[in-house]
Amino acid sequence: MFDRTDDRRDRDRGQVGIGTLIVFIAMVLVAAIAAGVLINTAGFLQSSAEESGEQASEQVTNRLVEVNTVGHVNNANDSGAGAEDLIENGTIDYVNMTTRLAPGSSDVNLNDTTMQWVSPDESSQLVARDTSTSGDYPIFNWTTVRDNDASVQNDDTLNDPVDRAEITINLNQTQLSTLDAGQSAELQISTRSGGQTTITLVVPDSLSNKNTVQL
Repeated sequence: MFDRTDDRRDRDRGQVGIGTLIVFIAMVLVAAIAAGVLINTAGFLQSSAEESGEQASEQVTNRLVEVNTVGHVNNANDSGAGAEDLIENGTIDYVNMTTRLAPGSSDVNLNDTTMQWVSPDESSQLVARDTSTSGDYPIFNWTTVRDNDASVQNDDTLNDPVDRAEITINLNQTQLSTLDAGQSAELQISTRSGGQTTITLVVPDSLSNKNTVQL
């Protein structure tokens, strides 16, 4: 004789099995979505980290370094004063600095470079000669010392380790002042990528009978 109780038990077991399968599929879908979100987040964080690393590297390497700095002495004889006033009145009125790329640096465009001049008498921002806002700030000029492919002459850009440009700062400009014997000044050069170089210029204690001095 057929047992109806066993039939109901079989149907109950089938319903429980389907419910478990549905829950399992739902869990798999949720896990897949979560994994996709985690993978996307990890990729985004990796890209951000790489970009930050590149920017930090550029700030360290993409900069100019000093090769040599010379100051022009505007002494008392230039204005017709007596020889007895030569030591007292001699001042540095022009700074000529030869620069090159730092080791590992990419191209540096001088037009995109700014400088901060700090002396005992003032602090001022300097901008490139061709900058549109140069009328508001003192400017610096440059000439080519060495350039294999005319990049400095044509594009104002140092793009090779052998390139040399001489940067000239006229201290007679508004917002600047000449340096006396024994004084010092600090010059901070900042490139477009954020690389910075700080140079301390020290004037000798005596400028007597000198037209130029090493700073």
